Amino acid sequence: MTVTISHTAEVQRFFEEAAGFGNDEGNPRLKRIVQRVLQDTARLIEDLDVSEDEFWHAVDYLNRLGGRGEAGLLVAGLGIEHFLDLLQDAKDQQAGLAGGTPRTIEGPLYVAGAPIAHGEVRMDDGSEDGVGTLMHLQGQVFDPQGQPLAGATVDLWHANTRGTYSFFDQSQSDYNLRRRIVTDAEGRYRARSIVPSGYGCDPRGPTQECLDLLGRHGQRPAHVHFFISAPGHRHLTTQINLSGDKYLWDDFAYATRDGLVGEVVFVEGEAGRHAELKFDFQLQQAQASADEQRSSRPRALQEA
Repeated sequence: MTVTISHTAEVQRFFEEAAGFGNDEGNPRLKRIVQRVLQDTARLIEDLDVSEDEFWHAVDYLNRLGGRGEAGLLVAGLGIEHFLDLLQDAKDQQAGLAGGTPRTIEGPLYVAGAPIAHGEVRMDDGSEDGVGTLMHLQGQVFDPQGQPLAGATVDLWHANTRGTYSFFDQSQSDYNLRRRIVTDAEGRYRARSIVPSGYGCDPRGPTQECLDLLGRHGQRPAHVHFFISAPGHRHLTTQINLSGDKYLWDDFAYATRDGLVGEVVFVEGEAGRHAELKFDFQLQQAQASADEQRSSRPRALQEA
């Protein structure tokens, strides 16, 4: 027999007290959110008859998840970050905003402050010469009317051939495979890099532990992340997932979307095999100055 008490006035008053409604200090918005979390957690425990053992194992899991710094990874893996994109898409549709390159998840591996260059740049540090496949990545940034946007900032980052990212992988040099490129007079950006590898969650980590219990894999296709920004235009967070990858449409983080597949062409030349990837971006007009900025999500910063 299921016992339910969360709906009673006594328990509701208790949750209000726990959420700080009995004082005039603190943050009113956070109080409302915490109150809702408490109410919904209690309802979940009752509705699914969660045992004490299950509850405390969940608490232990959250401790381990945070200790490994994998909360952002799990948020992506459970589709919550993709849901935020779907929700923003719906808000845009309701507001009559359309057009431009689709958004998709940022993921947890951005590092602020990458070196900046104008027009073109080399992204890799040469440590995988002879191992990685040379990649020439280029494209243009356009405004809503299809005109090239000079002076736009293309902030891009991707993994190496082992599927790891600089900063988080201490064996790589600072800002390896991370750059910012200011577009030229024709809105062009060009980057010499290497073809990235996809990656999987640490098989011994808490994110993969959860995915295993859900019967899911933790693999991502090869991809390149982008922030695109320009004065007067809406900031774009997106990524291009590389064609031909086994996990292109089976991405555990749900980042692959129509319009965001980059067609990689491999070319055999006198200097050996290399890859060519062309991808253009179109921005939306900013409706307010805040639209020009990316979210204030906490992000890593490379120490000088």
